[in-house]
Order: sequence, then C-alpha cells, then structure tokens
Amino acid sequence: MSLFERYIASTMLKATLMTLLVLVILLVFFTTMEELEDVGRGDFRAVDAFWVSLLATPRYVFEAFPVAALLGSLVGLGSMGAHGELVAMRSAGFSLHQILVSVMKTGLLMVGLVLVFGEVAAPLAEQHAEQHRAEKQQGQVTLRTEYGFWARDGQAFVNARNIGAGGILRDIHVYEFGPDLQLRRHTHAESAIHRGDQWEMAGIERVSVRMEGIEAQRLTSARWDSLLDPDLLKAVVVQPAMLGLGELYRSIQVMRDNGQPATDYEVAFWGKIATPLSTLVMLFIAVPFVLAHQRFVSMGERVFVGIALGMSFYTLSRGMSYVAVVYEFNPMFSALIPAFAFLVIGVLLMRRVA
Repeated sequence: MSLFERYIASTMLKATLMTLLVLVILLVFFTTMEELEDVGRGDFRAVDAFWVSLLATPRYVFEAFPVAALLGSLVGLGSMGAHGELVAMRSAGFSLHQILVSVMKTGLLMVGLVLVFGEVAAPLAEQHAEQHRAEKQQGQVTLRTEYGFWARDGQAFVNARNIGAGGILRDIHVYEFGPDLQLRRHTHAESAIHRGDQWEMAGIERVSVRMEGIEAQRLTSARWDSLLDPDLLKAVVVQPAMLGLGELYRSIQVMRDNGQPATDYEVAFWGKIATPLSTLVMLFIAVPFVLAHQRFVSMGERVFVGIALGMSFYTLSRGMSYVAVVYEFNPMFSALIPAFAFLVIGVLLMRRVA
C-alpha cells in the first residue's frame, strides 16, 4: 500500500473501531437489561446475566459491523475532507478511483477480521451462553454437540439427535446407569413429546442388561418418567442466526433430507454471506457522500446521515428476512436485495462526484 493508502486505512480503522465499540457496548447494555428480568429463576443471578450478555459480544461485532463501517468511514473520511486532506491528495495526483480502491482495500481487511468473530468466536460464545443460562435457570447440566443435545436426567444420560418445532425430540437415546455406574438399560425412541406433566415416547427399542443376560423389547409407545424440563429445550436450542456458515449448511442439508422446512436456516445462511458484501457497499456509499460535501457538512450531520442510512439498511434487511420466512420468498434474493439497493444508491452518488 502507498503512503496515501496507509493514511486512509489508518484513519478509517480508528474511526470504525471507535464506532463499533460504542455500538457493541450499547447492545450489550440492552441485552443485560433483558437478561436481568430472569434473575431469581433457579440459580440465575445478576453476575450470570452480565456474563451471558458479554458472551454475545462476538455476534454483535459481526452484526453491527456494516453500520459501524458506514459511520466510521463517514467520520474518518469526513474529518479528512473537512481539513482539506482529500483535496490535497487529489491535487497531488491521487484520483477518485484510487481513493475508492483504498477504501475498499481497507474494507476487505476489516471484513476478514470480523469474519473470524462471526464464524469462530460467535458460535462458540453463544453455545456457552445458552448452556450457562440453562444450567443456572433449569438446574440441569446440558451439552450441545455435533451429535445433538445431551442432558443428565438423574442416573441417566439423554441424547436427542434432533429437537423439532414445539419441543419434539427425535432420535433419542437414553442411557440408564445403576449406583455402581454400570449400564443397566439403553432405550432408543423415534420421538418423544411432553404432554400434560409427562413425556411420551414412540417407536421404542429397549435393551436391559441383567445378570442372567440381555433382554430386548419393542414398544409402540410408552410413558417416559423423566426430570427433563421441556423449557430447557427452548433455552439450549441455538437460533439459526447464531450458527456458523458450515453448521448452517449442514443443518439445511439434514432438514431437507428429512423433509423438514429449513427456511429459517436458509435465511440465516444467506444473511451471513450478505454481511461482508453489505459492509463493502456501505463503504462504497460513504466515499461519494464525503467527497460531495467535504466542507459544507458538519460532523454531527455526517453521523446523522450514517445513522439514518444504517437504520434504513437494517430495517430493509430485517423486513426482507421476514418476507422470506412468511411468504417463502427466495432466501438468497431476500438477503442480497438490500445490498443491491444500496449499491444502486452508491453508484448514483458516485456519478455526481466523478
């Protein structure tokens, strides 16, 4: 990178990081207020509410980054324009095209760093937060792995490979142990549902281990005397938006193979793909806006415009995701339409300053 490019990059990075920090702090604060409403439920305390909220930070970094990039670039480039630095650069032979390329290079660098939060840190942190909340509120040790949901149920361990809509468990394995920690019984059920105050299993295969040998049973349905709280399932099921791209893709394939609707997961999948593109579009819009109003727009006005554009983009993105879910609109198009619409705005603005 040239000296001019490095200067633009450092200015944008500082402004974007400061903006992102403010946005994330606000989001964590509001999340903490919501979590505090559950204080007193089981062993859930104020410190647990703060910890769960803090674990949402990586996801907020990923989700808020497009808006932070827009605000940061408006503030950073705006300050350069207000001090005449952009005019000096162009007078020195640094063209509009080179300024735009420098901004995009910086954007690609920031997107690469933020993807680490969205694909690595956020899913792990969210999973830990859900487990911590469930253990404190429900009093049951839980674990979510690639092999499904695990929970301890008295002297037994429960493994449900799939949790469907309405809290229906599918492909369940129950391993019951005796006081001597020896396996006494293994039960496999095709499904289980909580009705009234008890669980009911269906499609059961049960193998009991006795001193005289092994006994196998097949049952169409049976009552399942379990301490497993059905509310626990709602707490430990990670929402699609909190999963990484790889896990989302695998979940979509599994649900399609089983004939289950996967629209929520498809919307989340394409939304994650659209986020880096949206960030670059936000940066693209900032360049012509700053160049067109270098000296006649105050810092407060730039921040106001950035907030207005960011809120408009967020509202449009959320609205399109709801359209995809409710009206079964193509999830890929619903995720890309907001970015494309703002790209058109950026192109029109660019023509005015070119």
